[in-house]
Amino acid sequence: MTPRRTLLALPALAAASPAFAQERWPSRAITLIEGFPPGGVTDLVSRTLAERMGRELGQNMVVDNRPGAATSVALTALSRARPDGYTFGAGTTTLAINQTLQPTLTPRDPLNELAPVGMMFRTPFILHVHPSLPVRSVAELIALARARPGQLSFGSPGTGSVSHLCLELFRARAGIDIVHVPYRGGIPALIDLRQNRVQAVFQGVQEALPAIREGATRALAVSTLGPIPQAPELPPIANDLPGFEVVFWMGLFAPAGTPQPILARVGEALAIATRDAELRARMQEQGVELVTGDARVLRDTLAADTARWGEVIRAANIRVE
Repeated sequence: MTPRRTLLALPALAAASPAFAQERWPSRAITLIEGFPPGGVTDLVSRTLAERMGRELGQNMVVDNRPGAATSVALTALSRARPDGYTFGAGTTTLAINQTLQPTLTPRDPLNELAPVGMMFRTPFILHVHPSLPVRSVAELIALARARPGQLSFGSPGTGSVSHLCLELFRARAGIDIVHVPYRGGIPALIDLRQNRVQAVFQGVQEALPAIREGATRALAVSTLGPIPQAPELPPIANDLPGFEVVFWMGLFAPAGTPQPILARVGEALAIATRDAELRARMQEQGVELVTGDARVLRDTLAADTARWGEVIRAANIRVE
């Protein structure tokens, strides 16, 4: 259904939906709950898309940052919000990881407690190393790790982060023995990589590129199946480990029970925002690829990542202290 047809259909659907019966939707500001603190990539994307979606919907969309407990604070609030079309939330790969790593966190069953709306963005990881390490390719890094079992240290932003699970998948697929050093965030890991206290890190594009361009670290490859616009010269890890792909993604969710006509209209507004050429170019400069995908794509992505990361977590016996 086209956006115009959907708009024309909304009044006809009013009688079947309490939200529409009570008031013409949207008649006031819409809240988008964000599980990360202000200033990061997820916050930047949330605010950029919220502003564009608000214009499309004819009402302000306001971002409400509620960080904490691996995004569980924000997503719990979302799952408990009234399903009236005035509260949405940004869910990320963390939502898939938590179900195995921290199963006591809520929502415990996001596929039933939340209603997927659509995809927002994805961003890959760059594998970079300290320049003193005598390697210039993934194949050479794997060979060195096999020659020095248990001697190479890989940093990450923290146990159970997507970066950590990326290195665990790399470890398993490459058949190498490496040491994981968790930090409290990506910047501390990058600082120690610069100082050669750890030898390698899988890091988000936005954090990794400045250090690489300075020559403080050496980039080897990217975690996507193909090259990335920000560093097209970098080969995919998949060239050496076929099928290897890891990205951090974010999608838009609503509380379960939100009327389908509202979900459809917000989904259309999100699709328009993620296809906006100006926004795509602006986000690409930040190492972020805006992606368009409907509720089915988001649901399938969450289900697939829940299964995949569950296997990695169990195989590596990863635990959060």
